[in-house]
Amino acid sequence: MKFSKFGQKFTQPTGISQLMDDLGDALKSDQPVNMLGGGNPARIDAVNELFLQTYRELGNDNDTGEANSTSIISMANYSNPQGDAAFIEALVGFFNRHYDWNLTADNIALTNGSQNAFFFLFNLFGGAFVDEKNASSDKSILLPLTPEYIGYSDVHIEGQHFTAVLPHIEEVTHEGEEGFFKYRVDFEALESLPALTEGRIGAICCSRPTNPTGNVLTDEEMSRLAKIARRYEVPLIIDNAYGMPFPNIIYSDVTLNWDDNTILCFSLSKIGLPGVRTGVIVAAPEVIAAVSAMNAVVNLSPTRFGASIATPLVENDAIKDLSDNEIKPFYQQQAQTAVALLKNELGDYPLMIHKPEGAIFFWLWFKDLPITTLELYERLKEKGTLIVPSQYFFPGVDVSDYQHAHECIRMSIAADEDTLAKGIAVIGEVVRKLYDEAK
Repeated sequence: MKFSKFGQKFTQPTGISQLMDDLGDALKSDQPVNMLGGGNPARIDAVNELFLQTYRELGNDNDTGEANSTSIISMANYSNPQGDAAFIEALVGFFNRHYDWNLTADNIALTNGSQNAFFFLFNLFGGAFVDEKNASSDKSILLPLTPEYIGYSDVHIEGQHFTAVLPHIEEVTHEGEEGFFKYRVDFEALESLPALTEGRIGAICCSRPTNPTGNVLTDEEMSRLAKIARRYEVPLIIDNAYGMPFPNIIYSDVTLNWDDNTILCFSLSKIGLPGVRTGVIVAAPEVIAAVSAMNAVVNLSPTRFGASIATPLVENDAIKDLSDNEIKPFYQQQAQTAVALLKNELGDYPLMIHKPEGAIFFWLWFKDLPITTLELYERLKEKGTLIVPSQYFFPGVDVSDYQHAHECIRMSIAADEDTLAKGIAVIGEVVRKLYDEAK
């Protein structure tokens, strides 16, 4: 059977397809697997209880105990392509209440998850362009700080359209301890990029906190990126899947800003609802209109199930309380546990940990590792432990001669403490042996 160029692109092996296949295989395995590789959020009892309670209330009127016809009718019908109107209105109220952004319903669209949102946005702002004089050009998405999210790499309909900047690597302390580093944006390299100065950038995009590293760009870095985007008349897209105000898995003291040149992307996944596939885009009305049109073609309309659960939680601020008081403290404790376990296993070896500032991952750097982390990934998988090797997290960069891109792994800290301890023990065993044999 022959596929089109479109079909061939999306059926070729990719980092994200390998990751999802391995996760699926692990879930079906009859052998125990230490799941430290995926992006599934943790199971937090207080979070699950609130969602279950809200789900039950969807089917019953709180006053009469009879069937809640409004909720049932909502899920039994399509929304318009922009998304569930009640949820959008709840989000407008929420963001204006907490941030005073003066949003209207024209500033928000829903998607079937944030991966769906980035498929739309990156194809809107990256790829082939034709100007008013019918002159064609090709524009890229500028990633100002790599490594970046593995799921970005293959979303363009044809080819890859990324320009990326490698980071400054700075050794830092964390809670008084050595053995940590932090990535910072290399603004000198960024602002001298020919693709930027010659008009071949369609948008600038960053995640905050960053998946895979847990890095949080500072307010100063974000302000500089916003000014650069406005100077070159391109939007600044911020992937806020782990950030403020929900799920708020972010430990540094930073602020969240929005203006009409900023596109903010949120998700219900990391608050504990990945299966409902609900993403939120906050942007200028022309962007929202474009996303809505794409929704109509690709999805007819976004799913309403996640919106139905989240609407009352947004209206009464329960989603913020849950994020601040349950989700954020849980991951802070997980981060402390993971640091202690890693230091115990590899404290005398060349391990550097990216400073844990947020998200649900650790980014581990094994300096001068005798093998690539792609090979390490295979060895760990054989021992029942899943991580993700670093080479997939550098879209827009030729990593063939960039050794650092072959020395890191992404490790989830969302697993229960027993799985986390067993997985880190396996990582420690395999990595120690590699370094010892190299000596």
